Amino acid sequence: MRSSSITVSTRTLVRIGCFVLLAAVLAACGGAGDDSRGLAPIDGLDMMTVPDPASGQGRAWDGVVEAVQQTRLTAQTSGRVIEVAHDVDDRVTAGTVLVRLSAVEQQSAVDVARAQLVAGEASAREAEADYRRYLELSQGHYVSQSQLERMLAARDSAVASRDAARATRASAEQNVAYTVVRAPYDGIVASRDVEPGEAVAPGQRVAMMFSPGALRIEVTLPQAVADAMRADPHAIVQLHDGRTIDADEVIPFPAADATTHTVRVRVLLPTLDPAPVPGTIAKVRFPAAAGTSHPRIPTSATVRRGEVVAVYVLANGALSLRQLRLGEATSDDVEVIAGLRVGETIATDPVAARQALVAARGGK
Repeated sequence: MRSSSITVSTRTLVRIGCFVLLAAVLAACGGAGDDSRGLAPIDGLDMMTVPDPASGQGRAWDGVVEAVQQTRLTAQTSGRVIEVAHDVDDRVTAGTVLVRLSAVEQQSAVDVARAQLVAGEASAREAEADYRRYLELSQGHYVSQSQLERMLAARDSAVASRDAARATRASAEQNVAYTVVRAPYDGIVASRDVEPGEAVAPGQRVAMMFSPGALRIEVTLPQAVADAMRADPHAIVQLHDGRTIDADEVIPFPAADATTHTVRVRVLLPTLDPAPVPGTIAKVRFPAAAGTSHPRIPTSATVRRGEVVAVYVLANGALSLRQLRLGEATSDDVEVIAGLRVGETIATDPVAARQALVAARGGK
């Protein structure tokens, strides 16, 4: 029993020591509360007011801009690259030649198919003439019915062989056409994946292109947020260059992912000039998802001291470091469950705030 008591007392002392150390860290950085008496006012820092979550524009999710028309162009026949007509960032029109392959084998197959078609057409004409002649003779009972039926079968076989030769020729000519890779629509060449002299096989990518006219963003939302968004399908998009625009259309996918229980949402962008480049990051904000009771602040405004997360708060013209309890976080902002009130002012740059606080204390 005495050993157990000693153990409990030791654990208690350790916990007390941790709390004392935590208080010392916060006090050294400006105090754990709002008390900043005796400090001179601090000016010149980038500050922000803790926003009211109810008056915000909703929660935001990161997405990637992509072109609605984005095509991976692949070789549909084998050959050797003899020409690459356009390079990356070239604007092309529909039908423009992008890559040209050698067509020796394909053209030879066309020549053979054409010769077979000529022979098949001649056989079909001969079989048709024989059948008509036997048909006239059968009317005078000069040939038997079985002989007439054999001539009919021979004619049908010759016609079928001719049609097969026509199909073979069409297929061979199509293979020749495959040796020239053309732009399927007006757009921009995004990548060039082959070099002249390189041998390519069917299915190998030779280029990529996209049309900059129609752009979209796809994001993944929790089920509850997706349900609220369906009732109010509106989104606000903030591009990487700072522009904020209203989405042209918001299209939620009809089914949720069975593993993650999330719903993909497609956000269509209006025509923009200049248009954002596909692959860039954008933030999509849904006003329907504004029903959180906790404010959100930039993640970059927080400072971590071991297991403690805090933020510099400006009160009465002076800074103090205040511990926070955080909730859901994204790559840009984080939910504050406890430690801040709506309307309070915080420093957005904790490094500059720390330097200003040290300077205000006279370098101590």
